[in-house]
Amino acid sequence: MIGRLRGTLISKQPPSLLIEVGGVGYDVDAPMSTIYDLPATGKEVILLTHYAVKEDGVALYGFLREAERAMFRNLLKVSGIGAKIALAVLSGVATDELSRLVHAGDVVALTKIPGIGKKTAERMVVELRDRVDAVGVRLPVGTMGEAAPVDPVSEATVALQQLGYKPVEASRLVQKAAAEGDSAEAIIRKALRAALGG
Repeated sequence: MIGRLRGTLISKQPPSLLIEVGGVGYDVDAPMSTIYDLPATGKEVILLTHYAVKEDGVALYGFLREAERAMFRNLLKVSGIGAKIALAVLSGVATDELSRLVHAGDVVALTKIPGIGKKTAERMVVELRDRVDAVGVRLPVGTMGEAAPVDPVSEATVALQQLGYKPVEASRLVQKAAAEGDSAEAIIRKALRAALGG
């Protein structure tokens, strides 16, 4: 199993990353909460990983913090939630806030996350309530940095579509959130906050 990667960040195309380790490039999918805090391309990065074997192949998911990886694994245990929705959940809400929503039984707030309907939100509350308490510890790993994207508005729109938003909705959220000089990460963060009503 692959539990951790340390290497050079080659590219960021949310939610996908390419990390070169010892001459081998690893495709890794990551939540926006991890992507926001990644260094610029060409810099060293350390990611905790979750290795998943699926019917059509294998996949690798990366996280800067153990709390995110633990929450991702807990989300995968909820019936009706796969890796794509789990990434969307972690992209839309911080782990500590998700724990709070689950313990409060806030189904309405959970349904604002793309891919989460009322029944799935209810299952999350029931199935995660006993698991999320142990997830609150954050262990920062890696370094900080920023990369200037060529077209932040387009990059943000594509990232939101990858997270499950319809193209029209993604475009609307980005147009409302984007300000002059914003990076794609900043636009995505503001758009997700607006979509979740925060």
